Amino acid sequence: MAERGVDVSALPKEVRDQLAELELELSEGDITQKGYEKKRVKLLAPFLSQTPSGDSGLQSNQQGSSPSVNAVQDPAVEPAAGPSTSTSSGRCRRSHRSGGARDDRYRSDIHTEAVQAALAKHKEQKMALPMPTKRRSAYVQSPVDNCTPPDTSSASEDESSLHHQASMSEVPGQSLQSPDSWINRSLQGSSTSSSASSTLSHGEGKAQPSALADVLAHARIENSIIPPDVTSSAAQERAPRVDLPPNAPVRGMSRGQSRSSMMDTADGVPVSSRVSTKIQQLLNTLKRPKRPPLREFFMDDSEEIVEVPQPDPNTPKPEGRQIIPVKGEPLGVVSNWPPALQAALARWGATQAKSPALTTLDITGKPLYTLTYGKLWTRSVKLAYTLLNKLGTKAEPVLKPGDRVALVYPNSDPGMFWVAFYGCLLAEVIPVPIEVPLSRKDAGSQQIGFLLGSCGVGLALTSEVCLKGLPKTPNGEILQFKGWPRLKWVVTDSKYLTKPSKDWQPHIPTANNDIAYIEYKASKEGTVMGVAVSKVAMLTHCQALTQACNYSEGETLVNVLDFKKDMGLWHGVLTSVMNRIHTVSVPYAVMKACPMSWVQRVHLHKARVALVKCRDLHWAMMAHREQRDVSLASLRMLIVADGANPWSVSSCDAFLNVFQIHGLKPEVICPCATSPEAMTVAIRRPGVPGAPLPARAILSMAGLSHGVIRVNTEDKNSALTVQDVGHVMPGALMCIVKPDGPPQLCKTDEIGEIVVNSRAGGTMYYGLPGVTKNTFEVIPVNSSGAPIGEIPFVRSGLLGFVGPGSLVFVVGKIEGLLMVSGRRHNADDLVATALAVEPVKTVYRGRIAVFSVTVFYDERIVIVAEQRPEASEEDSFQWMSRVLQAIDSIHQVGLYCLALVPANTLPKTPLGGIHVSETKQHFLEGNLHPCNILMCPHTCVTNLPKPRQKQPVGVGPASIMVGNLVAGKRIAQAAGRDLGLIEDQDLVRKHQFLTEALQWRAQTDPDHTLFVLLNAKGTAVCAATCVQLHKRAEKIAAALSERGSLNTGDNVVLLYPPGIDLIASFYGCLYAGCVPVTVRPPHPQNLTATLPTVRMIIDVSKAACILTTQNLMKILRSKEAAAAVNIKTWPTIIDTDDLPRKRPPQIYKPPTAEMLAYLDFSVSTTGMLTGVKISHAAVSALCRSIKLQCELYSSRQIAICLDPYCGLGFVLWCLCSVYSGHQSILIPPMELETSLPLWLSTLSQYRIRDTFCSYSVMELCTKGLGTQTEALKLRGVNLSCVRSCVVVAEERPRLALTQSFSKLFKDLGLSPRAVSTAFGSRVNLAICLQGTTGPDPSIVYVDMKSLRHDRVRLVERGAPQSLPLMESGTILPGVRVIIVNPETRGPLGDSHLGEVWVNSPHSASGYYTIYGEESLQADHFNTRLSFGDPQTLWARTGYLGFVRRTELLDASGDRHDALFVVGSLDETLELRGLRYHPIDIETSVSRAHRSIAESAVFTWTNLLVVVSELCGSEQDALDLVPLVTNVVLEEHHLVVGVVVIVDPGVIPINSRGEKQRMHLRDSFLADQLDPIYVAYNM
Repeated sequence: MAERGVDVSALPKEVRDQLAELELELSEGDITQKGYEKKRVKLLAPFLSQTPSGDSGLQSNQQGSSPSVNAVQDPAVEPAAGPSTSTSSGRCRRSHRSGGARDDRYRSDIHTEAVQAALAKHKEQKMALPMPTKRRSAYVQSPVDNCTPPDTSSASEDESSLHHQASMSEVPGQSLQSPDSWINRSLQGSSTSSSASSTLSHGEGKAQPSALADVLAHARIENSIIPPDVTSSAAQERAPRVDLPPNAPVRGMSRGQSRSSMMDTADGVPVSSRVSTKIQQLLNTLKRPKRPPLREFFMDDSEEIVEVPQPDPNTPKPEGRQIIPVKGEPLGVVSNWPPALQAALARWGATQAKSPALTTLDITGKPLYTLTYGKLWTRSVKLAYTLLNKLGTKAEPVLKPGDRVALVYPNSDPGMFWVAFYGCLLAEVIPVPIEVPLSRKDAGSQQIGFLLGSCGVGLALTSEVCLKGLPKTPNGEILQFKGWPRLKWVVTDSKYLTKPSKDWQPHIPTANNDIAYIEYKASKEGTVMGVAVSKVAMLTHCQALTQACNYSEGETLVNVLDFKKDMGLWHGVLTSVMNRIHTVSVPYAVMKACPMSWVQRVHLHKARVALVKCRDLHWAMMAHREQRDVSLASLRMLIVADGANPWSVSSCDAFLNVFQIHGLKPEVICPCATSPEAMTVAIRRPGVPGAPLPARAILSMAGLSHGVIRVNTEDKNSALTVQDVGHVMPGALMCIVKPDGPPQLCKTDEIGEIVVNSRAGGTMYYGLPGVTKNTFEVIPVNSSGAPIGEIPFVRSGLLGFVGPGSLVFVVGKIEGLLMVSGRRHNADDLVATALAVEPVKTVYRGRIAVFSVTVFYDERIVIVAEQRPEASEEDSFQWMSRVLQAIDSIHQVGLYCLALVPANTLPKTPLGGIHVSETKQHFLEGNLHPCNILMCPHTCVTNLPKPRQKQPVGVGPASIMVGNLVAGKRIAQAAGRDLGLIEDQDLVRKHQFLTEALQWRAQTDPDHTLFVLLNAKGTAVCAATCVQLHKRAEKIAAALSERGSLNTGDNVVLLYPPGIDLIASFYGCLYAGCVPVTVRPPHPQNLTATLPTVRMIIDVSKAACILTTQNLMKILRSKEAAAAVNIKTWPTIIDTDDLPRKRPPQIYKPPTAEMLAYLDFSVSTTGMLTGVKISHAAVSALCRSIKLQCELYSSRQIAICLDPYCGLGFVLWCLCSVYSGHQSILIPPMELETSLPLWLSTLSQYRIRDTFCSYSVMELCTKGLGTQTEALKLRGVNLSCVRSCVVVAEERPRLALTQSFSKLFKDLGLSPRAVSTAFGSRVNLAICLQGTTGPDPSIVYVDMKSLRHDRVRLVERGAPQSLPLMESGTILPGVRVIIVNPETRGPLGDSHLGEVWVNSPHSASGYYTIYGEESLQADHFNTRLSFGDPQTLWARTGYLGFVRRTELLDASGDRHDALFVVGSLDETLELRGLRYHPIDIETSVSRAHRSIAESAVFTWTNLLVVVSELCGSEQDALDLVPLVTNVVLEEHHLVVGVVVIVDPGVIPINSRGEKQRMHLRDSFLADQLDPIYVAYNM
């Protein structure tokens, strides 16, 4: 930059004099801008060479512009300090590339340099950032060559040189490697193609790990302005972590780092070698700074959810005096001004009929036709006459004066629009101009419907051509657009209009307060409202514009703006007619085809005034090379309609630079500020040639974000240069008030909303009186809150301030305002920063939307842009990471989400811009379908509550007891009723054990059927009476002793499909004195996955023999099995299908109470295989307890649809019938896969009263049969017989599932009270079981925030953050439970969540072995409380729960104590010092989007990983990422670290229907999931 480092005051005097002379020549116009710059550079060149070369890397960053044309502003004078004197030396220019992207509204070269400088700073400290993993099929348009990383030279020159220096200083040993070597290394280790494509590092130079991490290192944590680099001690010591292949251990840290930076897993185990490089990268990026220590005790009531950021003492505060309202010059009275606008038209139509009013262009930019004032007048009169007299009948006219009429004309047809508009004015009906609807689902068309409805529009005027183009139904009627009222369409082409009779004259009253027209306006949320403008306001506004712009009769005006509203309508349709101006209308379509067309029109028509937007200036510059011979010398006013956009200044400057040689004078550029409500707020008056140009304000962005005006001195990078928009309109009064809260007047150095009082402004939002009051009837108040006067002001929606000389400056719009953590940011500013990030080959310039969404009590900024089809994944990701850095540096605000969508997929407004509110809607609904997304919640969510620190365990028992007593809490414990003595005492005494019970039944009631097995068709394929079962058991016992030569107490594995063979073998083992171990047989189609588990149980249980069927025996010895396990070392295998016919010898070996009856093996959800020992005494006690609870006896039938291999399922399937004598109908759950209604039709057919099932069975029925209840009814299925349907599980009751099951099958007669749950655990197979006697299971709603702190607080149903929990069933007879603190082992009060401990005669007697962890958990079965009742022995269930005394009474008449199980202790996630249950987070996640089928969460170190199964199309995959992140943040106050999107069925589920989250975690870390997409949240 020319002036960087040159202190002008230090230059020799003669140089200073020469500079001053130059300035003078330029201001006099004796020298062009270009000449000025050349000479100035020459003068300063000798002094420039002395500047320090390390100037933030900017020298090399000029990107092809001539070496030093970028002159910088003279230090601007603070606006409050009197008029600024800096002249046009402040113009900053760069040689523009022609062609290329067009929409450069936001182009600012100063800004581009600022961004480059900010990024250069970031590059100095590099760090690896994991790029998302994407499955190949999920790529949007991926050319083949994208797969190979481009070579280093692809970075632009200056960029690669920067990298080069960075890499040299950073990793001396590293820079010698070629990029390919490490890329290849990292590829070898990865197992799937998807992860291969992603393990590449994503550095800009491709040879270096990428640099997004510094954004995070630089993220403001706790709002410190200079963020600490929390990642390591010094930049040189940081090893490039990406270089590790995924299978290398990631333990090694470079020597210089301190111990604390080593990442441990939650258990303190160092990161294992399996963790993929990416997670490690992410962890390195997110290393946490230390938080301040917390209060020692957590208090329920004082807990604030949100961390309120402390106000920074250095925040700039406004210091000026209170602003005084600014008056415009008085509105002059001109003698020949018409009494109404229609009167002006009447006058010109009569006296100047030949004078041209409007010239329209065809699509090529050639004039199409010219409408004269005479024609305009006669046609408007014809239309007015037709509207009033020819629609409907005389008695019932369709239109009456004052009715609202929609005007639907395309932008290419201004002539028809003018006639329609003036025709309506003459007929005194109210025109409502709207856009032409192109399709039924147009972006925002529903909102236009809202506008038409609120305005009560029933009639639409349009042209014949337009009507033909509207979408039609098949029978030719115009479509009913979404949300629109029913409309009658009227064509206004001349040939359909009627000439009025001689005596008919339109009525033209003097302008009054009746409404003249309604202009539509879209609010920030997307609702469209109609601003009503009265006749007097319309006229006064035209007069004010005429005075301000100095319009004179017969001038020519070129209008490029939309003539239906805003400036295009006010200047180009209304004011022009009042002054008999000739308007040349250049439609948007022409501009797209020929961007220079408006400049040519100005040249050809010698136009005096042109009405444009920055976009048109930019397009003209881009195309001006083709046109050498145009002259803009005739222009006296170039009105820039969006001059209020802070970024317009650079467009105006650049345009002036290019076109000054074409005769454009600097003083003709007139920016203005407008809004639909206040109409024209301010406009720069056309200047006097040679007068000094108005000053610029160079404001500090940081100041702006606090709403304060500060001249930017210290940091050039975060400055905003704004130009004034001239003075207040004639006859108006303006104030600046605070944008939120009461309209209090601002101070002079404070940014506020501009409010205007004038006769020329809107009067109301039509049909919306409530919103109107807030906007159109504002009375400003002073600092003490007293109104400053009587007169009402109108809010303009513009944010700005009044500078020196009463000049008005606008810095943004209320609708583009993003309030983040109490600071204001302007959407346009953020767009500009994003687009200044070079190279912009990734996205389209004009197609970018910035909006905020509210997540977790604050606004979060989202940027969505359209990605170019040729952009590679690498480029996009790199561009996104640099945008993050730039916005972070320049605006000091974190982005929440940056999404790139495929080209042409964002919703557009009719004029081709992006429809922001509709885009936001798509984002929130998950319909955006991005092809790239980067979420940065870790960086930008700074208001999370502080992590909780647990109170020390040192609190003594006494103090806890006293605490509970003082609080009036009871100790949380509950018990089932006594087992007592059963009626048939002799039976118990004689036949204490199951084997004896079976023998006794075989003698006393031999033909009583105990078991019936059904197949998929519902027919009984096998049954067993008491005597058959007994005989079969004897045969198996004989076979065991003959073939297996087993000793008493040997373990025998039973490998059977669910059925009666399994039961017989079980009793056979007991007869032979062996200990049976039931094992689920391997799945023949999936041996590699299922056989190792079988093998493991056989090895762990040290089985001496396997009993199985012939088929399974073949499978165990097959070639396929050999591939999975070693089949040579199976123990003896006995096939029980062909046992000898001869009568076996009696071998019965009677057991003792302590002897083991069987071993129960099961894989827990955390993936641990555990076997528990169940003694004969425990079996008898358990069966007795269930018999009592469910009132089972021999005349009863129960239906069981459960897996019979472990837990309560096995007990119900094999043991209970033999003990109680009832008949069990057995339905193997796998049969339901082929015949869904099997279970329900069985219940109906056998009139079953009690049935037991698993959650997976219930889910199958709910999902598969939910829609078929009518069909089932017709087949006669009736469930009114079912009294209890118990779901057997070892988890929290799934309330949503049981409730939807009850609701769905209510139609089949299922009683809503029937469904309930049971609960068991490893240490005690059945703790709760909803029997027939107890009260119905109760449901409570607990506060989730308290639950995370291990407290239980009941809340009302529907309270925010409430979680419904259902009681886990009535506690079984003989069982006692108590809730215990798992750390201190002391009993808890009933308002606490703690571990459920159980004492009962049927608890297991111990673990057989825990595979691999023998020593661990030895105390699970015989544990004593640390205080309270130290005598009783308890078993620890490993589940968290609480006990609540309910209002219900149990059988004995006491109040019923309910046990609520919340979740497994092993599964809980400890995050931020709080305890989370995965299922709660998963429930939230599954609700987030319709395409999420199932989800699972786990943690890795301190990162929360969410895995979601996608059931929609793959293009929905990336939509899930922000929605999942939002919902977890909103509902659980947690930031998700990684979001993994996978195919349906990837999340492993065990036989009980429980998710195996640890298996999932291991597969993820070992890169075995083949995910569709993995997003690493920053």
